[in-house]
Amino acid sequence: MAVPARTCGASRPGPAQTACPWPGCGPQPGPGARRPASGPPRPLSLLLSPLLLLPLLAAPGASAYSFPQQHTMQHWARRLEQEVDGVMRIFGGVQQLREIYKDNRNLFEVQENEPQKLVEKVAGDIESLLDRKVQALKRLADAAENFQKAHRWQDNIKEEDIVYYDAKADAELDDPESEDVERGSKASTLRLDFIEDPNFKNKVNYSYTAVQIPTDIYKGSTIILNELNWTEALENVFMENRRQDPTLLWQVFGSATGVTRYYPATPWRAPKKIDLYDVRRRPWYIQGASSPKDMVIIVDVSGSVSGLTLKLMKTSVCEMLDTLSDDDYVNVASFNEKAQPVSCFTHLVQANVRNKKVFKEAVQGMVAKGTTGYKAGFEYAFDQLQNSNITRANCNKMIMMFTDGGEDRVQDVFEKYNWPNRTVRVFTFSVGQHNYDVTPLQWMACANKGYYFEIPSIGAIRINTQEYLDVLGRPMVLAGKEAKQVQWTNVYEDALGLGLVVTGTLPVFNLTQDGPGEKKNQLILGVMGIDVALNDIKRLTPNYTLGANGYVFAIDLNGYVLLHPNLKPQTTNFREPVTLDFLDAELEDENKEEIRRSMIDGNKGHKQIRTLVKSLDERYIDEVTRNYTWVPIRSTNYSLGLVLPPYSTFYLQANLSDQILQVKYFEFLLPSSFESEGHVFIAPREYCKDLNASDNNTEFLKNFIELMEKVTPDSKQCNNFLLHNLILDTGITQQLVERVWRDQDLNTYSLLAVFAATDGGITRVFPNKAAEDWTENPEPFNASFYRRSLDNHGYVFKPPHQDALLRPLELENDTVGILVSTAVELSLGRRTLRPAVVGVKLDLEAWAEKFKVLASNRTHQDQPQQCGPNSHCEMDCEVNNEDLLCVLIDDGGFLVLSNQNHQWDQVGRFFSEVDANLMLALYNNSFYTRKESYDYQAACAPQPPGNLGAAPRGVFVPTVADFLNLAWWTSAAAWSLFQQLLYGLIYHSWFQADPAEAEGSPETRESSCVMKQTQYYFGSVNASYNAIIDCGNCSRLFHAQRLTNTNLLFVVAEKPLCSQCEAGRLLQKETHSDGPEQCELVQRPRYRRGPHICFDYNATEDTSDCGRGASFPPSLGVLVSLQLLLLLGLPPRPQPQVLVQASRRL
Repeated sequence: MAVPARTCGASRPGPAQTACPWPGCGPQPGPGARRPASGPPRPLSLLLSPLLLLPLLAAPGASAYSFPQQHTMQHWARRLEQEVDGVMRIFGGVQQLREIYKDNRNLFEVQENEPQKLVEKVAGDIESLLDRKVQALKRLADAAENFQKAHRWQDNIKEEDIVYYDAKADAELDDPESEDVERGSKASTLRLDFIEDPNFKNKVNYSYTAVQIPTDIYKGSTIILNELNWTEALENVFMENRRQDPTLLWQVFGSATGVTRYYPATPWRAPKKIDLYDVRRRPWYIQGASSPKDMVIIVDVSGSVSGLTLKLMKTSVCEMLDTLSDDDYVNVASFNEKAQPVSCFTHLVQANVRNKKVFKEAVQGMVAKGTTGYKAGFEYAFDQLQNSNITRANCNKMIMMFTDGGEDRVQDVFEKYNWPNRTVRVFTFSVGQHNYDVTPLQWMACANKGYYFEIPSIGAIRINTQEYLDVLGRPMVLAGKEAKQVQWTNVYEDALGLGLVVTGTLPVFNLTQDGPGEKKNQLILGVMGIDVALNDIKRLTPNYTLGANGYVFAIDLNGYVLLHPNLKPQTTNFREPVTLDFLDAELEDENKEEIRRSMIDGNKGHKQIRTLVKSLDERYIDEVTRNYTWVPIRSTNYSLGLVLPPYSTFYLQANLSDQILQVKYFEFLLPSSFESEGHVFIAPREYCKDLNASDNNTEFLKNFIELMEKVTPDSKQCNNFLLHNLILDTGITQQLVERVWRDQDLNTYSLLAVFAATDGGITRVFPNKAAEDWTENPEPFNASFYRRSLDNHGYVFKPPHQDALLRPLELENDTVGILVSTAVELSLGRRTLRPAVVGVKLDLEAWAEKFKVLASNRTHQDQPQQCGPNSHCEMDCEVNNEDLLCVLIDDGGFLVLSNQNHQWDQVGRFFSEVDANLMLALYNNSFYTRKESYDYQAACAPQPPGNLGAAPRGVFVPTVADFLNLAWWTSAAAWSLFQQLLYGLIYHSWFQADPAEAEGSPETRESSCVMKQTQYYFGSVNASYNAIIDCGNCSRLFHAQRLTNTNLLFVVAEKPLCSQCEAGRLLQKETHSDGPEQCELVQRPRYRRGPHICFDYNATEDTSDCGRGASFPPSLGVLVSLQLLLLLGLPPRPQPQVLVQASRRL
């Protein structure tokens, strides 16, 4: 039955009414029902109502084209399928390549990947690697404790008495504003020579250690000089460790005084602005210095807290949050008469990067008003800590209170919640300059096993918000050997440029006693650490025997990945660890949640699952089968997993014992053979130790050939497995040229190239000239077409990638090609594997014309359909291309071919950018399914700084009335302002520096951010489907059908003629995002486990040292003295509170 096309107005011939061209328009029987009502909302204008339309006949005798009937379009689809299949059978050479492998069966063996044995072997190798570092750590920690115990304290020690290499000396000499410029000439500072070491990615000196001292600590203080004196002896232990294990990287001692001594010596990586690095704030130090923490921070926001004091509190809270790791739990509340959380978090939450960001943003909104109510604040904090219905650390419990002062001791609250056991420590912080009696604050801390601190100005924040760790370390020190357990950290960025590392940590205790029979010292000396580069761990995993889609991964107790092919942070801030959850590294599903939980619990397991995976270019989603196998890594907090596709159970291992054959095949790698045999790209792998790497494949091939002229594939310095497989695949792909490609005329079928890529690392492109336009990755394992072809049956089309923001393809100047590839499945006995991928590259323009002909009513290529005045004809994609839109769209929703010439330059774009109306209809009818996920490793351009932030930027600015008020000049506010301005003169760049930029070694141009990714993939509809996009007079008929054995969808639709039917556009491109709502995520936290050990209590702990504060009242004499120091240009000394806090270590 002929159906006339609908019109918009009178623009089309034929009747204006639209009829349904087939019985029962709409979904055909079987799968493919419409998207349920619970799915995403859609515009009313796009609701499909084909069942309401009545079939109408065209008026007799009218000359009109009707929309093609369903059986016609199915016929076109079969022609397209046959054409693709015929070309691939002739030129792809799948069957011929199978025969070539079988003909050369004597040149290779088929090896099996046994998942359980593989994963256990790798876990054992990693355990052995880390165990060697553990032994070195223990030697260092024991030596440090003995050196410090034997050291005699010197009250009169001078800088000139200590000889050491100051890692920051060179940078300070180059900085004319540095306070230490004149010290470069002092005898105490060594000047060293360095040699480049690729293992450290740095210049090093193996004869000395280097020392780094934080900027806000005075190098000439007695405490620091004594610290430098006794730690010098560690130098010999560092060297002995390296002699026993030459693979050791950085060995570091982080002292509780802030001094860092590391080996080998290397200059400090000076940041662009002021250096804020303090070892005591590094993730590895915090983890090693104390057990996990449950912390509640309460902030006094009564009316007396205003101006500069409130700013100091906000900054102090942010700095306090930076002392917490992912093993800790925290909440922040403000209080006056009542207490309330500052954020949406109503209970303790994990102190991960994203939760801490929520807190930091929330505290900036705190406003001072009302009266002080300590009781409300502490009752809220104790209630938070007593909540046992949530996940938490369940170790150290503490309350941190920031206030400007008060008289209430709230003893009744402590009696109710904390006494007599005192399981919760209370730390109090007196913030700002004021005249309040601080005795109640001191009493609160001392009565609850805590400590009292004073933060009179911004210079005291960093020191005093981290000193509480010394108190938490007391039970650990008193536990002695029981607490001497090595812990391994999360992944983080090394401050000295080593890249991503994990660190083994071991606490170092003070073993001295004040006298015979006296109590044991309970201070922690510091933390010893040894770095292990992730690359060193990766070298222990099998690289190329697992195939392109097989891999090894490892996670820790938090579920964060230590190893994973998707662990690729675009930018790193070494203030924070790299915390990528396993469920964010892959596409989350219930099976993976179960696997993750089992691994965290330290179990062994194996599971085959169906799951979704992203393509390497993150444009496509494939549903695949994967085998997961996992085991714990003993003596660590890590668990190791292995992922294998079923087709990677077996792999080929070449056995080229015939040297004559080796030479013959090797000659096909020589550029002189490319003209006749096609161009060869070789994967840039580590074939031999002396092979020079290069990003240019031509240069890399040249280096490879030069090296092979000096060594043999069986050389000990080379990877024989890689070399033999590479040479074998060179010969096998050359035989494909000889048997199939060389005698074929590619132009006959409008082909630009034919190609083959192999597991062995060969990509052969024929003819040679086609290599000029070859843009695929020379490493097959990193090529999207290769990996997708292995995971998909049939022919995989890959149009050229086009970004919507870039210019369209310039067809006039360049020949644009479309890749079509398929895997070669090889069956040898009962063993099946896929060692290669073959394909063709279609000429876009020629195949677009061919597409029109195949989707037309021609009976012969040169005889287009004739439609007389008294006959009806169905529209086709060739004759009626002005009225009929015909397209091929791939499984990701990207345009592959079109019968519209003006759309050829849009090939490769997401189809919604070409025809939003039609793409939305395909999505709403379940031809496509959408998958949304978040990329937590993205890099974004830095945002301009706002008025609010965690960094200490703001300075209280007095009004004119303040300046005219004599009382103001004698107030604490005036003194506090002077202190801040003074500190700003000394450390002026701190006020201007973003913490991440200030501490970052290289110049930071991008920052880490979250990007939302959206991919589309084929939905449930697998049959032919017909529908109408209902939009009144602008309704559109369309037909869609999957092409068998391909990743293509064939769509025929009437062209839109009316603008009022425009609909919302589906988005596929990556967009900036804040990520999922954190307030909702914390209500369903992911499973995790904390460290197995906890040291939060010891009956012998002496809590009498609980802080007595530092008195630094404003006085005219001090003001004048400080001003004279500035005017005379004398080296500024640190603020008193820094020395007072450090002095309690004596």
